[in-house]
Amino acid sequence: MAEHRRGRSIPGDRSSARDRRHHQSHYQGRRVADRPRPRYGRIVAFTGAFLVTVVAIAAGAGLLPSGPAATAQDGGSPDSPAQTLEQSESDPLVATSMLSAAVTPTKASGVLEAVPETAIDAEAAPLDSGAGRRVVFDQSQQRVWLVDADEQVERSYPVSGSVLDNLEPGSYNVYSKSRWATGINDSGVMEYFVRFTRGANAAIGFHTIPTKNGVPLQTKKQLGTPLSHGCIRQDMADAIALWEFAPIGTSVVVIA
Repeated sequence: MAEHRRGRSIPGDRSSARDRRHHQSHYQGRRVADRPRPRYGRIVAFTGAFLVTVVAIAAGAGLLPSGPAATAQDGGSPDSPAQTLEQSESDPLVATSMLSAAVTPTKASGVLEAVPETAIDAEAAPLDSGAGRRVVFDQSQQRVWLVDADEQVERSYPVSGSVLDNLEPGSYNVYSKSRWATGINDSGVMEYFVRFTRGANAAIGFHTIPTKNGVPLQTKKQLGTPLSHGCIRQDMADAIALWEFAPIGTSVVVIA
């Protein structure tokens, strides 16, 4: 052991000091490795990708809501058939339209399916439409039947009657025919006009879809819907058929 005597150090003491200095200088010259730091960007990206994968798997397995059910849960309110019908009761026309396409559940899955409208019997003339050779116009169905003397329907087709309540149900007779005609107030040009009664301002009859400046006032697909302002509009082929079927004096029966 080194001993201190009279304020002087023993040589062994100096050796220890040199060793300490050498040790410090040795380590000071070496580079110490940095401590590892977490890479937060990669961690966040990995976590996000993992969550997206989990959600996709859960949705595919049916564990998450989707479609209309999800919309309702999110605060939406898709109308059910019952709600739609109830809302339409204030408007008879809308209610009638909705009732014709009412929905019923199937026995197997409970899925709602539309019930088709009652088919129009084009092979037989409507009941209470008279007898003998006649033209029958049903205002509610917007349809015409050409019935021969043997009660056989020669032709039946959709038409577009008046949006006005200007034609009373009853029996009439054809009293005039015109190959060409012009509507009042230059409202359009008509062909194969077969008149059977008179309205407040003009004659009422069957004719083709009017054209104005060569443009039809409605499409063929719109036949079956009231769109005229007095007469009954027909497709060209049907108008020609009625023109040939109904000479002057032919009975015309209008039913509601």
